[in-house]
Amino acid sequence: MSKEKLRSETNCLNCNQKVEHRFCPHCGQENTETRITFHHLFTHFFQDLTHYDNSFWRTIFYLLFKPAAISKAYTSGKRKSFSSPMRLYIFTSFVTFFLISLFPSENTKINVAPIKEKTEHAVPTLDSLHIEEKSVDGLTKIGVISQKSNDTLKKILKETKIDPNKITDFGYKDTKQLDWVQKNSAEKEKLGKTEYWFLKKWLSVKEENTNEEIVKKFSQSFIKNLPKVLFIYMPVFAFMLWLFHDKKRWYFYDHGIFTLHFFSFLLLMILLLFFIDKLFALSDWPVLGWLHLIIKATGIFWMLFYFFPAHRRFYGESHMVSFFKSSLVYAINVIIIIVLMVFYGLYTYINLH
Repeated sequence: MSKEKLRSETNCLNCNQKVEHRFCPHCGQENTETRITFHHLFTHFFQDLTHYDNSFWRTIFYLLFKPAAISKAYTSGKRKSFSSPMRLYIFTSFVTFFLISLFPSENTKINVAPIKEKTEHAVPTLDSLHIEEKSVDGLTKIGVISQKSNDTLKKILKETKIDPNKITDFGYKDTKQLDWVQKNSAEKEKLGKTEYWFLKKWLSVKEENTNEEIVKKFSQSFIKNLPKVLFIYMPVFAFMLWLFHDKKRWYFYDHGIFTLHFFSFLLLMILLLFFIDKLFALSDWPVLGWLHLIIKATGIFWMLFYFFPAHRRFYGESHMVSFFKSSLVYAINVIIIIVLMVFYGLYTYINLH
């Protein structure tokens, strides 16, 4: 029961109906004071998060350990006992990607080692030296390999019909050289439109960024927009379920509820495994390393296996029929996701600056 102070007036501020008790009988709004303190706002936020009419934490528990239980309950009408599927997905998606973005890509653990009198020279990267030979010759120039090894590698590459100068830059120094070659070469030697466009984009990005910067920008952009891609893909996943089940018994709405819960489960597992990795990274004990491996392997297995019991329990089919349908849906979606991620990766790369 809310502890907020009631208004002395008996008219509902939302629908202007008469309110005799705490809640309006017409719209359900609570007839409390509209001006509240920041302390109340702050405490009310955590109260809603931790209590949520006991439905939030119950939903999380059922979602993780009882496949399809909340999907069946929600579609059968028991909607007050659990959180709204859409609200649950938005919450888990926001929390998962937000918390992961707060941590650096590498472990922040600092290893304190004794200082040695004799220090080894750090090998600089090709990009940090700003040299043009970013292939075998570049490695020789900064002292990574000897000239003898250089000659040997070039011989091997030549025999395998690979030009050592085209390993990282595809044989073009910059976009100007590419444009000149494309304009002045014979018609048979010119690149196709797709290949020319891709190489020009690649070279234009490399002209303004080092390899490390390209990887960093790509990773940040890829992760930043991934929630949008997943949200757009969910109707496709629900559509695949709709194709393989009775259209009269199951509406698209039912498949959508199942999909929202399934994707929420995946996001929660990703978040849990992420924090497990961060937690175990704080220690180097061998025993904890094995424990970390066991927990992570169990979590990944549960993520991959979860769909099968969830599918069988939600649709109520026999083990054989459910396994056949779920395996088919699973395989098709894996293929679609791989293709989608490839195109999404190309889209992310195209929009790098």
